[in-house]
Amino acid sequence: MSDAFDLLVIGAGMAGTSAANKCAAQGWRVGIVDALPYGGTCALRGCDPKKILRRGAEIVDAARLMNDTGITEGGLRVDWPALMRRKRGFTDGVPKGMEDELTGNGATTFHGHAEFTGPNTLTIDGTTHHADRFLIATGATPRPLTFPGAAHLIDSTQFLDLDALPQRIVFIGGGFISFEFAHIAARAGAQCTIIDHGPRPLREFDPDLVELLTSRTEQAGIHVYRNTNVTAIEAAPAGFQISINTHGTTTRLDADLVVHGAGRVPALDGLHLDAAGIAGSLRGVTVAGHLQSTTNPAVYAAGDAADTAGRPLTPVAVFEGKVAASNMLKGTTTAPDYTGVPTTVFTIPELNRVGLLEEEAATSHNTAVRFTDTSNWYSTYRVAETTAAAKIIIDTDTDQILGAHLLGPGYSELINTFGIAIKLGLTTRQLKSTTATYPSLGSDLGSLLLSLIHISEPTRLLSIS
Repeated sequence: MSDAFDLLVIGAGMAGTSAANKCAAQGWRVGIVDALPYGGTCALRGCDPKKILRRGAEIVDAARLMNDTGITEGGLRVDWPALMRRKRGFTDGVPKGMEDELTGNGATTFHGHAEFTGPNTLTIDGTTHHADRFLIATGATPRPLTFPGAAHLIDSTQFLDLDALPQRIVFIGGGFISFEFAHIAARAGAQCTIIDHGPRPLREFDPDLVELLTSRTEQAGIHVYRNTNVTAIEAAPAGFQISINTHGTTTRLDADLVVHGAGRVPALDGLHLDAAGIAGSLRGVTVAGHLQSTTNPAVYAAGDAADTAGRPLTPVAVFEGKVAASNMLKGTTTAPDYTGVPTTVFTIPELNRVGLLEEEAATSHNTAVRFTDTSNWYSTYRVAETTAAAKIIIDTDTDQILGAHLLGPGYSELINTFGIAIKLGLTTRQLKSTTATYPSLGSDLGSLLLSLIHISEPTRLLSIS
């Protein structure tokens, strides 16, 4: 058995590395282990590389939108292999950079498979290590799918490492991964299809804006099937044949590539949580509000591996990792504050949310709602986008913002202002009193808050000039 650690972190993604660096910088003896390259999903297999690929799609789409307004598109296209090299120019350096930061703070880094053997012991590729505390931050993995032929699917990690882009791509699932990747691939010239088992994709977002985005998605040449289940995937002479069922009707689709976009689950398999008396579920390690295991006080969990009130987002993983580290260092029981955390689907244009949905707010607040079609506003007209809208939900008793939902070009920046307002409890009067640089997207903020009205039907679209 090796010497004991003050803290052993399992998982070298954003939650794990933020906690390990914080504790190591305070003089603790910290070890961190991952079987995969250091960096985690966001930096290597998710957010960051995705946004680099999206940049190519943005440029192509922007040129096409301006095609009748003085810009000649010509032969503009995405060179997929070159774009992939650009992505690797970022991701290739991440593992060493993260590991160097950890060792620079005094942490010991391990590479290998970790599993618990007791309440305070962990083996890494057969070597046993003891620690006073553990942080489980192993992230998430694609949800298992059981229909015949599911083994033919590739996951998001493999998609983000494709050397060449196939012509016909089918995405299974109606969430972030399918919509974001389909919007990229379609602008790069692929024929894309999304298959969603439910009546409405992107179910965590405002239904009115989702309908607008789905229409825009179809306009981009991406076909979206709803209320549709995949029943089988078979290898074909050229690619794959996918059997789907929609309201009892069977259809077969041909594809060169089938991508798993049907959700993710905590990556806890193989850790042998039972050996350490760690309770968990399909939602992750069971933790108290301050991120400590409810059954093993030596264990904390953060990020996608923990069953918390936070959404599976990189910024949430980072601050959960920091909160867990602080609680361990100080012996405190501080709970993370999830107020005002925005989330974005990086389609083209992007869909954003912060705070409550309309129906959620109406259950416990007196609300006023403003839905505004901003497709003809200057900020949208300038870039020739055809689809943009906003829905703002206000508590009429306090004048504070309960939720903001935005669909439009660049709105992933504007949603941050609404997040700050919700976090700090700012009123709409305070927000409208600010002066933004003009003409900028931020200068639209005041107009979005004007003329608030009540809506009695949560899903009814209102266009107000």
